[in-house]
Order: sequence, then structure tokens, then C-alpha cells
Amino acid sequence: MTTQGKVTVDLSVSLDGFSAGLGQSEDRPFGADGGDGWGSKLHAWAEDAEEMRLQLEMLGQTKAFIMGRNMFGPVRGEWDRPWNGWWGDNPPYHGPVFVLTHHAREPQVMEGGTTFYFVTDGIESAFKQAREAADGGNISIHGGATTVNQYLAAGLIDELRLRIVPITLGAGTRLFDGVGQLDLEQVESRDAGSFMHVTYRVLS
Repeated sequence: MTTQGKVTVDLSVSLDGFSAGLGQSEDRPFGADGGDGWGSKLHAWAEDAEEMRLQLEMLGQTKAFIMGRNMFGPVRGEWDRPWNGWWGDNPPYHGPVFVLTHHAREPQVMEGGTTFYFVTDGIESAFKQAREAADGGNISIHGGATTVNQYLAAGLIDELRLRIVPITLGAGTRLFDGVGQLDLEQVESRDAGSFMHVTYRVLS
């Protein structure tokens, strides 16, 4: 029997729990989070060498990814223009990425081993496909918060890796909305000065 890997989440959130502000656009992928365009305050952690090392290590240990349509890009509704993600021709995933959407699209093969698959029949189907693709390896529910919340509510996440950034947004897409009560165990924390990295194991 194949041993299943962990199902993890890696997310940056404000003190009031938002992973993105309102008004996402091609120039502002995280919406209004106090930054200027791509200068996202929620994702300024990318300038922290230790955090970037941990992020790359996590990506290297992950064999399949699931993300929501809004994380993949700002295009809404039918795929009426070319869009292959925010990450250029060679995205950092180097594996299969299952994108939740209501609008069918053929798989998009990218450089470096990343292929985006567009799943129209729900979170359970995406999870089953990711399990098969991971072949016993780790899966990342890679965002955004709406997608993470659906998998938390379904009891399918093992570990939350959060970067808690000392800003408040007041509105946007918030982690834990609609999830209900959870029992979490803190297993790791690191104070990076401009943010706190905290890892929780999901007990129930």
C-alpha cells in the first residue's frame, strides 16, 4: 500500500486574517493590501533569505498542487484571452497544478515540468487527481484562502504554514471564513521581524 504524503497549506495573512485585499487585477495580484502594484506588503517576505529557503524547500517536497481560479489569475468567466498564470513561462511548481474553475480548458504545459490542469467538477475531483499525480508525495492546497477554506471544511488538510504579517486589511479574502471550529496544534514558529512564520498541525 502506498503511503500518502501530507496535505499542506502555505499562505501569507494579515493580522485580521486576509490573504488578499479587494480589487485584484493583473497589476495587483493580491488586491489592495497596502502595497504598490506588485509591491505586496503581504508578500514582502520574499526578500527574507531564510523564508525563501523554506519556501523553495517546501516546493521541492511537494508533488502536486491545487489552487483556485483567482490565484491562477485575474481572468473571470470564460477563458476569453490567453492567460497562463502570474509566473512566466517557467512557473516554480515543476509538477502538476490542478486549477479549480467553472470553465473548461485544455491542460497548459509550461517549461520546467509544470502543467496546469483545469478541473470543473469540484474540490473532491481535484483532490483525487492530485493524490494520483503525487503518487504518495505531498500535496499543497496552494491558495487562495477561499480554496483553502473549502479543503479545511472538508477535513482534507494536515498542516497550515502561515506567515502572519503585522498589517490589517479590513476586507478581502479571509482564511477560516465558513470553516467552523478547528483544533490546531502549533508545531513551529519563527519571528522574522517583519512577519511571524507559524506552522500548525490540523487535529480536527
